[in-house]
Amino acid sequence: MSRISVRGFAVASATAVTTVGAVVGVASGAPQASDDNFEATAADTTLLADIPAGQHAQVQTASLTQQADAQANAADVAAKKSAEESARIQAAKDAKAKKQAAEDEAAEKEREAKAEKERASRSATRDSSDFSVQSSYSVAEVQAMARQMIPGDQYQCFSNIVNHESTWNYKAQNPSSGAYGLVQALPGSKMASAGADWQTNPATQIKWGLNYMNDRYGSPCGAWSFWQANNWY
Repeated sequence: MSRISVRGFAVASATAVTTVGAVVGVASGAPQASDDNFEATAADTTLLADIPAGQHAQVQTASLTQQADAQANAADVAAKKSAEESARIQAAKDAKAKKQAAEDEAAEKEREAKAEKERASRSATRDSSDFSVQSSYSVAEVQAMARQMIPGDQYQCFSNIVNHESTWNYKAQNPSSGAYGLVQALPGSKMASAGADWQTNPATQIKWGLNYMNDRYGSPCGAWSFWQANNWY
């Protein structure tokens, strides 16, 4: 039994005793309690009796329920915010990866286009066998051959090397090393892989020199870059 119910019971009991006493007093000729005191006591009893015994427990239960609901709502908000942040981060990663993939694809296409251009340029050039054999060749004639045999974007690099190595003299020979020809092949007999007339035909020397530069340095310009750094190639 709660404190409230005990108190209500005590007050109710006291009221009952008082009421009985009053009745007995009247019967015995004793002084009667005033109506005001009786009504006040009855009113106090009624107020206490009106408070339900389980009210406090119900209030506490409602408070706990509200707290649980608030905590659940807060947890939902936090989970939603976390999910949104994770989605934002993932979207940023996806966008970055997509951008990188697009850049890589563009770079690859550019490389392929450049390689195709180089292949087309090389396929459009003439071979050493396309030129008629002469007993001798001027520097201008040799250079004209080279322009037709070497891709346009590589000719100047090839020319720079030949200028330094032989000044476009297809019969130039280094007395010390034995290097021979336009590109100073060492030994000169290496150029036989391009043609048996390597000693007298500048077109054969140009063909061999171009193949050498492509195989070893990737291109005449690659060979020229190396030459500039080392004074040989």
